[in-house]
Amino acid sequence: MQNKLLLIIIDGVPYANWRGFFGNLEGWVEEGEARVWRMRSVLPSTSASCYASIHTGVTPQVHRVTSNESIFRVAEPDVFSEVTKAGGKTGAVAHSFWSEFFNRSPFDPVRDIEYDEQGQSPISHGRFHTMTGYGHDNQMTPCDADLFATLTMLAERHGIDYGMLHTCTLDSMGHRFTHDCIQMDLACFKLDGQLAPYITRWRNAGYEVVVTADHGQSKRGHHGGAEDMQRDFALYYFGPADGPAPDALLDQCQLAPTVLKRLGVPVPGTMLAAPFLD
Repeated sequence: MQNKLLLIIIDGVPYANWRGFFGNLEGWVEEGEARVWRMRSVLPSTSASCYASIHTGVTPQVHRVTSNESIFRVAEPDVFSEVTKAGGKTGAVAHSFWSEFFNRSPFDPVRDIEYDEQGQSPISHGRFHTMTGYGHDNQMTPCDADLFATLTMLAERHGIDYGMLHTCTLDSMGHRFTHDCIQMDLACFKLDGQLAPYITRWRNAGYEVVVTADHGQSKRGHHGGAEDMQRDFALYYFGPADGPAPDALLDQCQLAPTVLKRLGVPVPGTMLAAPFLD
């Protein structure tokens, strides 16, 4: 690989929350160590639909993941498959939907909750959770600090070239408490504090790092629709590449070809959006 990169997806954080409550990330922007842009999700701005688009670079109308109930192995080329095809090592620490979309479906918790299949599967090293029983009164979300540590273990133990982490904590908090409340303020603050030391560790290990979301949320804790609050979120980039003007609005379908370009992997013809990092 030309470079190494980690993509950190914090589920369901609207743009204003990123800029207002993630003091460590914003501190790195002020210091010039990171850059930040606004990115807009595909429609519907539903979690599963966005997951599939983040890695295939095509819209839900093309990949057909149109709801959280449309879970299957996607047919289009994706970041994991292309990196593996090019000889790279991949890793994922995420909700089980990601394993189903990009490795195999249906998800078998005994077989698929943890696997190491370098050279055999698009995701070389996978660590997944299902959130079985998720609801308003019990979020069933794993600790974010544990997830960050697990991705770091995959990077340091297996030398992955591309790694992806996804956590649902803030999305679940938003659905439960909505956004104009002290619970959400503190949840963003705590996650920012848990993430910060790992960004330093990943950068010292030679990784470029992207921290972003899959979609936003409305003030009432909803997403799936077309309003800006449901679609828009921040994207932070730590690395040497040049990017667009600070006020540029990025398209979520640009993320997959951008990651592949940074890794030095050929971008498949299905990914039509232009990379935003040079």
